[in-house]
Amino acid sequence: MSNDLIKDNKKAWVSAVDMGYGHQRTAYSLKSLAFKDKVIMANNYEGIPDVDRGIWKLAKNFYESISDFKKFPFLGNIAFGVLEKFKKILSFYPKRNLSKPNFSLKLTSFFLKSGWGRDFITKLGKNPLPLISTFFMTAFMAEFFNYLGDIYCVVCDVDIARVWVSSKPAQSRIKYFAPNSWVVERLKLYGAKEENIFLTGYPLPLENIGSENLEIAKMDLGHRLLNLDPQKSYRKEYYPLIEKYVGLLPEESDHLLTIMFSVGGAGAQKEIVIKYIKSLAKKIKNQEIKVILMAGIRKNVYRYFLENIKIIGLENNLDKNIEIVFAETVDDYFSQFNQKLRKTDILWTKPSELSFYTALGLPIIIASPLGSQEFFNRRWLLRLGSAVDQDDPDYADQWIFDLLNSGWFAEAAMQGFVEVEKQGTYNIKKILSLE
Repeated sequence: MSNDLIKDNKKAWVSAVDMGYGHQRTAYSLKSLAFKDKVIMANNYEGIPDVDRGIWKLAKNFYESISDFKKFPFLGNIAFGVLEKFKKILSFYPKRNLSKPNFSLKLTSFFLKSGWGRDFITKLGKNPLPLISTFFMTAFMAEFFNYLGDIYCVVCDVDIARVWVSSKPAQSRIKYFAPNSWVVERLKLYGAKEENIFLTGYPLPLENIGSENLEIAKMDLGHRLLNLDPQKSYRKEYYPLIEKYVGLLPEESDHLLTIMFSVGGAGAQKEIVIKYIKSLAKKIKNQEIKVILMAGIRKNVYRYFLENIKIIGLENNLDKNIEIVFAETVDDYFSQFNQKLRKTDILWTKPSELSFYTALGLPIIIASPLGSQEFFNRRWLLRLGSAVDQDDPDYADQWIFDLLNSGWFAEAAMQGFVEVEKQGTYNIKKILSLE
């Protein structure tokens, strides 16, 4: 057997879906484990049957249109409520048996029985490597169509709806990678077998971590702490803690205080981003702060940001201390995102899968959540102490800097870094024995 074949046989199929960035971003961090280092899109692969593509497209359009529609007070709330019924997360307490299948699971079963996903699983089955899916439906497809390899499902939020676990959990062979202990317990309530649940932590990108020694994450956090603690109040009180977890700090930061705005793949909250930029405009002009606006692969979002930056009068600051990041492909976007994140001090985002990026030592300003899972993510971040809700956009130049000068952002950065698991990608690799 050639060395290339041996190498590929020590890999897995890594699958995601193109429905927002969450599932794709999670899979991107696992590319090093993927066969030929490639993530496969279950809803957009070469040779996908038209019927399957149509079902996936319907689901994607429904999600994205309703997410964007949410900004309209009355009709938006009604439409969004319809979507939420499909993925609502029930209260955890009182602890009880939640294994009974709901309407969402019955609906997925209907589509599976119609043949949805058979072609995808048949293609993967020609080389039945372990399958790592970042979306429950792909894992369901693999189990329904008798995929011969092991089936793993990566949970991308701090809590999940019942639809993530099979209708017959006691008989299911799907194994779960859980990002936190709460998800472990939630999976048990849904009936998932304990031996099929692995507490791994969320898989963070290796380019932001480094080796298992976390040398990149520690170096970046060291520079970040200098920007987040301009009065040195946090460092004076907690330097032993910093030295223990981060090491010696550099004499000065290698970048200007930087805020990254990443508020959703569909650009549903792009308008409020501009409101905050208007408030911060004076500080941007005075080179006191740098902002990065993530447009993803949405050209319309990029154009919206560009036009409004010009209207605000920040055109001369473009590509200096105000950047708009746009890419033609998702992979290129994630690559740029991770690179820019290394010189980011504050992450401004919806409480999506990016909530777990607080583990890198990133304090988070929370934009308005969309959907049950994001409300749970928000609650987790606030309890952790590594995030704060966004405040009045008209006075962002005041409340952000009040928090900054108090040392709160530095404390939040350390809370995320110390308390949240950072080895998720490596833990998954070890479980799959892909060494």
